Amino acid sequence: MDHESKRKGSSITRVLEILDTLAQSPYPLSPADLAIALDIPKPSIHRLLNTLDKEGYVQLDSYGGFTVGNKIHNLILNVWKSAPLKIERMSILEQLSNTIGETCGIAVMYDNHMAYTDRVQTNWPLQIYLPVGSKVPLWCTSSGKLFLSSLEHEQRNRILKSLPIQKMTNNTIIDLSHLNKNMDQIAQQQFSTDNEEFIAGMVAMSVPIVDSQQDLIACLYTHAPTVRKSLDNLLEFETTLRSAAQELSLLIQSIQAHKQIKAE
Repeated sequence: MDHESKRKGSSITRVLEILDTLAQSPYPLSPADLAIALDIPKPSIHRLLNTLDKEGYVQLDSYGGFTVGNKIHNLILNVWKSAPLKIERMSILEQLSNTIGETCGIAVMYDNHMAYTDRVQTNWPLQIYLPVGSKVPLWCTSSGKLFLSSLEHEQRNRILKSLPIQKMTNNTIIDLSHLNKNMDQIAQQQFSTDNEEFIAGMVAMSVPIVDSQQDLIACLYTHAPTVRKSLDNLLEFETTLRSAAQELSLLIQSIQAHKQIKAE
């Protein structure tokens, strides 16, 4: 391998290390943080971050730290949608939807929203139209609150203070103290609800989908119009929802294990 190839390969490796480190960090990292963590000279880390920022792979937050950018989020969504186990995921969702009798789906974090990636619609004439690709708020949806509840208090508070929290319905919780108490309860019980907080006349429930480290990577949800089911009616399916989430978690963990074996 010539000198130019070695230099290029080194740059590519550094870029991948930067993206991997940012993706795993629970908070934005400064160029100095990354330079120390990855043993990359400061001039090089600034040059690489500037390039990644211009291309949309990382983004700078208001405090001078970097996080992964929109292109990485889009990549994650596309990988999720085109993953080889999509058939198995959709089969689990279809069975779950048939059991509950309502729409079920999967939501993942996307910027400061939750995005719907998989969804099985119920066959009832009355539907709530939230198709795949829809982005919904964090502070008033069952999946959004479940995600926020999984964060450390300090990070959660920073995010809550930066969100454009507003009343979506009469039931929307906008008081930060009340929201935090609600999320502490969600973290303890490991499921979340939306009692007409996002859309009037709709109730929802979400449970976590976790990876091999037991970290939340997605939310499994179901929602229904209140003319057909109350929140108490949905809560009766908690065990069923958790069982489906466990199946989905095992699918994801099997992919992780396969990739680790190939890497070794």
